[in-house]
Amino acid sequence: MVFERRHPDAPWLTRLMITILSSWLRPGDCGLEWGSGRSTIWLAARVGRLISVEHNEAWFQKVTVELQEKGFSNVDYCLRKDESEYVSLADGIQPESLDFCLVDGMARDACALASLALLKPGGILIIDNCNWYLPCKSRSPNSRRESDGPASNAWKTFLAEVQDWRYVWTTSGVTDTSLWLKPM
Repeated sequence: MVFERRHPDAPWLTRLMITILSSWLRPGDCGLEWGSGRSTIWLAARVGRLISVEHNEAWFQKVTVELQEKGFSNVDYCLRKDESEYVSLADGIQPESLDFCLVDGMARDACALASLALLKPGGILIIDNCNWYLPCKSRSPNSRRESDGPASNAWKTFLAEVQDWRYVWTTSGVTDTSLWLKPM
């Protein structure tokens, strides 16, 4: 909470993940963000192109105004209220064309799975609140234990797909954010 107050423009990810992404993202990068907000503005300032999808119309309008006020023209911002339309946004993106995907909206399991094919080799997949969906040793509230297993069959499939990927799991003690690196 103290970090968020001192950094009002930082995305709602763990502090360590923000630090990692600050050094990892490049001005020429192209990425996809499932779920918008402070991260949309933050990412837009750091990358060449961002595709962002939101399901909540009021939130979409708020972020649209912020993007316009800050003059960002590198964001393709989409409103998709229906879950299947939200996830199927990935169908219009060429496989292995993205440098990163951030999963922080609805249908996270389906979005995480859809992201795998979109990432270039060496691309990164960031999942916020991963402790709610994947078994872990985190002490953050509502974390899934190893004995709980993944939160859905789709998350189980996701874990099988990324089992050989390098990853970093970060925590704030309240919530967790993870990053997976697609093999070259």
